[in-house]
Amino acid sequence: MSEPANHQQSTAPAIFIATAGAEKYRQLLADELGAGLVTGTAESSAEVQHRYAGQPVVLGSPDLLVELLQSSPPVHWVQSTWAGVAPLVRLNFRDYQLTGIKDIFGPQMSEYVFGCLLAHEIGLDRRRQAQQERRWDNTESGTLAGRVLGIMGTGSIGRYLAVSARQFGMQVIGFNSRGVALEPFAGIYTKTALKSFLERCDYLVAVLPDTPETDDLLDREALACLKPGAVLVNVGRGNLLDEKALAQALQERRLAAAVLDVFREEPLPPDSPLWGIPNLRITAHIAAVSRPRDIARLFADNYRRFRQGEPLRHRVDFTRGY
Repeated sequence: MSEPANHQQSTAPAIFIATAGAEKYRQLLADELGAGLVTGTAESSAEVQHRYAGQPVVLGSPDLLVELLQSSPPVHWVQSTWAGVAPLVRLNFRDYQLTGIKDIFGPQMSEYVFGCLLAHEIGLDRRRQAQQERRWDNTESGTLAGRVLGIMGTGSIGRYLAVSARQFGMQVIGFNSRGVALEPFAGIYTKTALKSFLERCDYLVAVLPDTPETDDLLDREALACLKPGAVLVNVGRGNLLDEKALAQALQERRLAAAVLDVFREEPLPPDSPLWGIPNLRITAHIAAVSRPRDIARLFADNYRRFRQGEPLRHRVDFTRGY
């Protein structure tokens, strides 16, 4: 990849927006940066092809930008509205700066993940069933205190989850590709120690990106390493998980439960056997959503940096995929 030049822009570079709700983004950017900078918008791939007019700066969702970037357009910088940028890093065209979304999804992810973990410890499903049967269930609830939480992915989201877990008295261990010690994790494991990492987990939460290195990382053999009765939550990407192996582990009760917000195929097909597994909870990729106001603020900060020739925040490494 040739390195795009970093130099101060004498005039304000034009912006093209390609995402659902593009007009909302236009209004937000006018508030942040002033009116007139956005010179084109699109909300579908077809509109992108017809309306893109060579703007050097693009703010958009990766699914709408794939076809455009395959044609090697004169774009200097693309800001993704998604946390995941896999559709773009897989392309051969890399002669531009790509920035992702970080530091805004932690609170949303934390609410989702710990809502799931607490519901499991309290036994909300069981107590809901008791309510329907008009049966007084005063069995003791569990607690997160003292449980071991393994977090696969120690970026901004993973670290936010780790801080939240410590507030519940959990012991937190992390898994990443580098093995570098990080606060507030009690220990960091890499792929060579995956078995040892999984064996310690009462709860396993995955927030890994979609890269070749994460494909099928949680396969049948890996899932078998988890503690009997462990709970899995995947809010990262669906490529990580062998869904058939997970289904078997849940049906055989080797795992107590799982929560999946991401899948290999989305939307999850109606005929998927996953729908019918009673100890599996399914949500439709909603654990953290891209909120336009947050993204507009992040983009505006980077736009000012871009104009001044300063390094952009959250720049994607095309080789690593994130």
